[in-house]
Amino acid sequence: MPTLAVVGGGVIGLSVARRAALDGWRVRVHRADVPGASWVAGGMLAPHSEGWPGEERLLRIGLASLQMWHDDFLDGLPPEVVTARESVVVAVDRADAADLATTSEWLAAQGHPVTVTRAARDVEPLLAQGIRHGFVAETELAVDNRALVTALAARCQDLGVSWAPPVRTLDEARDADAVVIANGIDAPTLWPGLPIRPVKGEVLRLRWRRGCLPLPQRVIRARVHGRQVYLVPREDGVVVGATQYEHGRDTAPAVAGVRELLDDACEVVPALGEYELAECAAGLRPMTPDNVPLVGRLDERTLVAAGHGRSGFLLAPWTAATIAAELEVGVGV
Repeated sequence: MPTLAVVGGGVIGLSVARRAALDGWRVRVHRADVPGASWVAGGMLAPHSEGWPGEERLLRIGLASLQMWHDDFLDGLPPEVVTARESVVVAVDRADAADLATTSEWLAAQGHPVTVTRAARDVEPLLAQGIRHGFVAETELAVDNRALVTALAARCQDLGVSWAPPVRTLDEARDADAVVIANGIDAPTLWPGLPIRPVKGEVLRLRWRRGCLPLPQRVIRARVHGRQVYLVPREDGVVVGATQYEHGRDTAPAVAGVRELLDDACEVVPALGEYELAECAAGLRPMTPDNVPLVGRLDERTLVAAGHGRSGFLLAPWTAATIAAELEVGVGV
């Protein structure tokens, strides 16, 4: 039985490990005790909502991966990890509406149209009174990021995957037949030259309180005076995100970022002002220059699965399948 070392215990590393274990590999995951970027995420599976002209390749990959989520990626995982089964994308002002029109026209030109609406509150009654323009992406999903990571780790353990501390160099994993670098922003420390950089983003968790209006049942994404905000349902509230800016490896939530998210979220859904502010956090997205992740072979025994940016959860199934195909060609089982 061939052996595989996966460096990284987030959604990408665990998805790769699970698939490899199912394919007959003896897998070891090197992971840190401290939660990483996967713990601070919205968990949206949203290739249509995230799409933008110029990112055609990312759209194609995202749509293929979303189909894998629908097909079988959730097999063996608790059904409650899925928290929403539709997205509505809305605009606050005329300029925002023009941006949405650009996106929806581009999606249609790519052969992946969305349902355009001028009565967004008929779709999602919690929206603010003045919000009318938007589109609906019926096949998009959202997952509870923390529940999913926990469930993937449990499934890996059931399949015989073992755990080990992080490695500082690839030599520390030289006993494995193959190694997958899946440790996000730290990937360049193991393979210098990988074009991955950290991009900071604040995320808030708002908890529903007795007397508040009910939770939204779908993901709400909005353009608010040129900024983007998303609201993702959870069992007990809503995740609000996410700012995006270059700030090195700083993971302290900034007042300006938190204030911006709260202002934008409440402008889109005023009822959120009555929720409890349960958590403020910041994560570091592993970004590449073109926003397309680095997934493939680096040399005879080393592969990379990193640089997923804002699409880590969406692209987990596609990444696991791509790495599995490379492993089958490279070593075989």
